[in-house]
Amino acid sequence: MVNTKVESSYDVTNLTSLEKLEPVRVRPGMYIGSTGSKGLHHCIWEILDNSIDEITNGYGEKVSVILNKDKSVTIIDNGRGIPTGIHPIKKKSGVEMVFTELHTGGKFNNSNYKTSGGLHGVGAAVVNALSEWLEVEVCQNGHVHKQRFEYAEDRELNRKMPGTPVTELETIGNTKITGTKVTFKPDKEVFSTVDFKFEVIEERLQELAFQNKGITLIFKDERKEPFIIKEYRSERGLLDFIEYLNESKAAIHKDPIIFEGAKDLEGMNLYCEACIQFTDSTTEYLASYVNNIPTTESGTHEAGFKTGMTRAFKEWSKKLNIVKEKDKGFEGDDLREGMTAILRVKISNPIFEGQTKTKLGNNEAYTVMNELTYIKIGEWIEDNKEIAINIINNAVSAASRREKIKKINEAEKKKIGKGTAPLAGKVAICTLKKPELCEFIVVEGDSAGGSAKQARDRRFQTIMPSKGKIMNTEKQKLENVIASEELKLFNAAVGTGVLENYNEEELKYNKIIILSDADVDGYHIRTLWITYIYRYMRQLITNGHLYIALPPLYKVYKSGKTGETVRYAYSDDELVKAKKEVGKGALIQRYKGLGEMNPEQLWDTTLNPETRTLQQVTIDDAAKAEKMISLLMGEVVEPRRNYMFKYAEF
Repeated sequence: MVNTKVESSYDVTNLTSLEKLEPVRVRPGMYIGSTGSKGLHHCIWEILDNSIDEITNGYGEKVSVILNKDKSVTIIDNGRGIPTGIHPIKKKSGVEMVFTELHTGGKFNNSNYKTSGGLHGVGAAVVNALSEWLEVEVCQNGHVHKQRFEYAEDRELNRKMPGTPVTELETIGNTKITGTKVTFKPDKEVFSTVDFKFEVIEERLQELAFQNKGITLIFKDERKEPFIIKEYRSERGLLDFIEYLNESKAAIHKDPIIFEGAKDLEGMNLYCEACIQFTDSTTEYLASYVNNIPTTESGTHEAGFKTGMTRAFKEWSKKLNIVKEKDKGFEGDDLREGMTAILRVKISNPIFEGQTKTKLGNNEAYTVMNELTYIKIGEWIEDNKEIAINIINNAVSAASRREKIKKINEAEKKKIGKGTAPLAGKVAICTLKKPELCEFIVVEGDSAGGSAKQARDRRFQTIMPSKGKIMNTEKQKLENVIASEELKLFNAAVGTGVLENYNEEELKYNKIIILSDADVDGYHIRTLWITYIYRYMRQLITNGHLYIALPPLYKVYKSGKTGETVRYAYSDDELVKAKKEVGKGALIQRYKGLGEMNPEQLWDTTLNPETRTLQQVTIDDAAKAEKMISLLMGEVVEPRRNYMFKYAEF
């Protein structure tokens, strides 16, 4: 048989070798997760974590973060300072090695740092590689040293390279203090945005202050005048943190459960501090940190904590004669209903999954946390039996509700199996069956829903008209939420299930889009849906599936000889621009709601992937999201009133 396929040449000349920091520049997502806002802020965390590591290991007590007018950021600490001496083998200063070589640092053994958040030795170099320029000043041994790096010509390689030293490490003055100052400007050619968000940094610094009582964190924003200066400091640590998180929740016991302990296991030293408070909420919230790094994807330390806690409460439920031996009792999920917990762990040799360090993988951490939590919770129950009895009774009630809900879900599944699913006639389903290509759009009101059904692309867009406002699920018992007809309709259409039954593989749509009017009622409807999804299907948010469709506020138009000129504006600033583009004699229509748009306009402005504006819903900071959902949608009124007065103008 003759092979007629024309093969391209493939030999050694096709191989490419990336030099120095080029791998970071070519594949930034491998090192910082993304090149969007999250990755941008991750650059701050990399430098900040190094400063916090100095402080938590006993060197210094203050860190400052400064947002500069030129869109650069400065992080200053009063630690020991990066080593400035010349390495005997590399013949480079320690500063240059740290910022130009991957896997270079002082954290690969435990002689310099007992615990640290930065372990891979790549953070500083990665930030340098992704910056237009970076400057570092080190105060050490009575002198101030400075070096600058840029995305510039490398003399050795004869081409532009990221993180190239453009000066030597110079001595520029004398000083009596010690510490490190790093200033970098993220490269706009790498990142989709180079605008740092004040709120994201503020929340991270607040969390760090709670986790490290007694240290001082300063945050300055010099981008606009007057400058904003804030200081974060906590004297009670996790007790202040849990009070902050539960401000808008009603606690069922005043004094939180708090314990700490340490243990050595197979060469790994683990220290744990935990703070727990049960509230009248129907959902649990657990914030965990390893060496000050938020482990948003949990890990072995969380699993061990949960197992140990469940063991202790189950054992005592029988000792206290609340649950009989023959009874089925309660599960861990039942026990943790309404629980707010903060888990702070320090490990000498953590194994993180990925450079962004969002999940802990040490198997030893599970064993230690399981045993430690079991012992400490047992000791607390011994001294606090009345409170423990309330917690156990709540868990038993939650287990009973779970069984009822299970029966409701099974009944719904039988309906779907018989072909009597509630979707018929209520949801306009798309024809494509490939979830990665399909969108599920919840539209406010029957009128707008009717227009959206006509306007949509039937191949990939499913429309569900929402009848006004769904219930505020933050204020409802679980059984009421599960029984809601409109939420059952949404759940059946999306396909994933809720809470512990959530299954990403069953998701029928890649994008879940909420489309509501651009008015107060529309914003409220949007918030109600986000609250429900955050509480019951949070993975839709964390896995990047939830979006807000932004309908235009204005139509700017003018008729002429060649037809009508039309521009749509989504804000007052865009209105000014649209009026200029349309020109003299422009007419302005202010949309009061989606129902005012005909199907063609709705497609052009809000449904067409080529022209619409979507805002992805993300959780940049889980603690902030938890607090805001509880504050805005919960039962406690006073914190919400204070918040609204504070931000009335916004």
